[in-house]
Amino acid sequence: MAVSISVVLLLLVLAVIFLRTGGLKITHALVCALLGFFLAGTSMAPTIHNGVAATADVVSSLRP
Repeated sequence: MAVSISVVLLLLVLAVIFLRTGGLKITHALVCALLGFFLAGTSMAPTIHNGVAATADVVSSLRP
């Protein structure tokens, strides 16, 4: 568990750096995909899923 959390934190830091520099290259996309893959395996996955689902519900209920 400690190893996967440190990998997630490392990939999160790299993803933030890549996004702030402005250019998204294939290596940047790979890091973001790996971040998502490792986040799905952590204990935070249900919380993230519920947050995304709640946000989607709010957005879908908005009427223009």
